[in-house]
Amino acid sequence: METPQFKDFAKDMVDYIGGYLDNIRDRRVLPTVQPGYLRPLLPECAPDTPDKWQDVMSDIERVIMPGVTHWHSPKFFAYFPTANSYPAIVADMLSGAIACIGFSWIASPACTELEVIMLDWLGKMLDLPKTFLACSGGKGGGVIQVSVLGAREAASYRGKGGGVTQFNHAVHTQITAIFNIFLCPQGTASEATLVALLGAKARALRRAKQEHPEWTDMDIVSRLVGYGSDQAHSSVERAGLLGGVKLRSLPTDDNFRLRGDTLEQAIMEDRRAGLIPFYVVATLGTTCSCSFDALDELGPICNQEDVWLHVDAAYAGAAFICPEYRYLMTGVDKADSFNFNPHKWMLVNFDCSAMWLKDPMDVVNSFNVDPLYLKHDHQGDAPDYRHWQIPLGRRFRALKLWFVLRLYGVEGLQKHIRGQIALAHEFEDLVGEDDRFEIITEVVLGLVCFRLKGSNERNESLLKKINGHGTIHLVPSKVRDTYFLRLAVCSRFTESEDIRLAWREIRTLAEDVLGEGEPGK
Repeated sequence: METPQFKDFAKDMVDYIGGYLDNIRDRRVLPTVQPGYLRPLLPECAPDTPDKWQDVMSDIERVIMPGVTHWHSPKFFAYFPTANSYPAIVADMLSGAIACIGFSWIASPACTELEVIMLDWLGKMLDLPKTFLACSGGKGGGVIQVSVLGAREAASYRGKGGGVTQFNHAVHTQITAIFNIFLCPQGTASEATLVALLGAKARALRRAKQEHPEWTDMDIVSRLVGYGSDQAHSSVERAGLLGGVKLRSLPTDDNFRLRGDTLEQAIMEDRRAGLIPFYVVATLGTTCSCSFDALDELGPICNQEDVWLHVDAAYAGAAFICPEYRYLMTGVDKADSFNFNPHKWMLVNFDCSAMWLKDPMDVVNSFNVDPLYLKHDHQGDAPDYRHWQIPLGRRFRALKLWFVLRLYGVEGLQKHIRGQIALAHEFEDLVGEDDRFEIITEVVLGLVCFRLKGSNERNESLLKKINGHGTIHLVPSKVRDTYFLRLAVCSRFTESEDIRLAWREIRTLAEDVLGEGEPGK
């Protein structure tokens, strides 16, 4: 394809994208296809001679769209948001055209330096402590992480291929971890959790060797123990598996928060047992219920006990650009690392996961493999981000952050966040007016956790009807044996009318469920 054809193709695609997003509310949010739908629609082999780009365009509606779940539909209320905006789309076009692999400063200076500056801009928007920012002149700085696909998901998919392979769980974990790290780069908070854990592990190894020079690495690693709450994301457990260390899941209080006294007791128990506490993950905005660990209590304990504190604010972090929500991250000054995903709620397309480190050297030293062909004359004068992450290569992700921050401005992004939180409270009010329903947790940001009063089976039946009907899309969660539904305000196109439509749909289908009586009776 030459430049004239590219321009025609790209113009046609831009028109298609604009039309798709302008009319996305008219599409069924969930597809009705069954697994395997796509293979009969495509040839058995790639074409020997080039197809026309016009034929490719026509196949989008015929082949692709029937199998798309429309995450940016205003009727999509599942999971958490994944961001989307025209500035970010255009930035990704430019990134694809430049197509640099910015593993070091010299590999593309603009790629590295724009990322350094954008993470400073973003950190200032959140009012992070200056010790996290490169512009402070200290050790700190930020990075846009790339991440790894879930080991279990990847392994379960690949296990359905030809042949049968049997191996023990330890080997299974190692093989899938290696596959994911090197072949499946993504960009999520999962990577930040793992990178922070590996940095904490390196720091703990170094300090333990200083105190006990007779200990081997294996002696030390077998004693390491980390902590997260029983509401933490599954990626925390996975980080422990990949890092080869023990991670304890600690109980939360009645509001699903990890408290300081619980952590302190666990650390004391483990020290008496001869273990070495080295790492804590505090979650701000859990996936199940958007609860917030007591960071202001956990931080002083971690500092006192010389334990690395990592803050996972993957979803909720975007809200901290609004001053009225920063109370939720009180105590962040005691953290060693902090992460949130602009690609969730801040109009930056996937993937863009921002991580800050007060002192990156433990991470850098952990990942520092520096062959001659990667060395350059300016090492040490600017970050070589290959040392801040697991994979070597990295895309020019900072472009879309730069485009979005410039073309929306801080006030435009604050308006977006506040508007979506207001829509969540509108839905909360609707639920509260119907005594057949109950709210499960306090609505703080853009997630409402609710259920029909009665059994878990009743709510499972309701969700099945909702998603089967296809007008809206929700997913469930379960905390302490209580099954409930989650409504997350996700799309930037969602308006008050969509919230009311969702509630009408839920109420109508709830009447059907209630009319059927309790399932199994």
